[in-house]
Amino acid sequence: MKELGKAPKVVRHVVDIEEAGQRIDNFLIRICKGVPKSHVYRVLRSGEVRVNSKRVDQTYRLAESDEVRIPPMRLAEPGAPAPVPSRDFDILYEDDAFLALNKPAGMAVHGGSGVSFGVIESLRRARPDARLLELAHRLDRETSGILLIAKKRSALTALHDAFRDGGMEKHYFALVSGRWMNPQQHIKLALTKYLTESGERRVSVDSEGKAAHSIVRLEVRWPGYSMLDVRIKTGRTHQIRVHLSASGFPIVGDEKYGDFALNKALRKEGLPRMFLHAHSLALKHPLTGEPVELAAPLPADLAGFVRRIDQQQTRELERKDPDPTLQTDNADGHPHARTV
Repeated sequence: MKELGKAPKVVRHVVDIEEAGQRIDNFLIRICKGVPKSHVYRVLRSGEVRVNSKRVDQTYRLAESDEVRIPPMRLAEPGAPAPVPSRDFDILYEDDAFLALNKPAGMAVHGGSGVSFGVIESLRRARPDARLLELAHRLDRETSGILLIAKKRSALTALHDAFRDGGMEKHYFALVSGRWMNPQQHIKLALTKYLTESGERRVSVDSEGKAAHSIVRLEVRWPGYSMLDVRIKTGRTHQIRVHLSASGFPIVGDEKYGDFALNKALRKEGLPRMFLHAHSLALKHPLTGEPVELAAPLPADLAGFVRRIDQQQTRELERKDPDPTLQTDNADGHPHARTV
């Protein structure tokens, strides 16, 4: 389809099977190149956008064969910088159905709530000819690691089903404060969302909330920290962060649920952000059913901090014990830490 942002007249577009199922606001933002997002929402609220000759709100999901009336759209001012920058990502896997990328920390997966753009907007800008690019799931802004993007509507539906029904095995590395002792532990604490007085979204443990299940395995343990592998059986907002904090082992660097005094000290020691990384994901291909295994190693900032802990602990233990490995153990209780 041509770039509607350049069309000075009303356009009537018939929704095909690949476009069906997405929200009308996301559809318009994707195809109206160069049009400010605020203007897209303005024309939706005004009723200028019609579906099958009827007004719809921004949450309406398109159906195949819907006719969408799109009014002339105002482009950004000539010479203004592109509202969304194009960006190349570390692509871990790609075929005609979906792609997996290694999301950098500090970048939201999508725009909104004070964020002008995210991974999906930048990816669409970099691939203007792509018919469909949609998030299959989400990662917190400060979390790095594997993120799936659907390239076909059928793949998106299958990926959503797999996430919802437990058809994926997704693992995170989390560095926590304290000595985690159990080789493996199941955390089943229901969670609920709420807003702070300032309007910030938070999550808390609540017996009346939605069921949430995390499986925690100890990877390596130091006197003051533990590296955990966390597999999520459900995908609730902030699930790992809240489950670990509620268990008495907050993720280091977590500004919402962590130890704030410790986080401040660790920033001075070289930890730039929350230590949470989606490192592996196993799934069946959404269209062929073939097994797909994805892996994303720890990024340099987190791997460097782990090395720093090892060095600090080694120096500390050398002063106390001629055999320093006796104080640093892996998940099986044996001396010497495994490399993460």
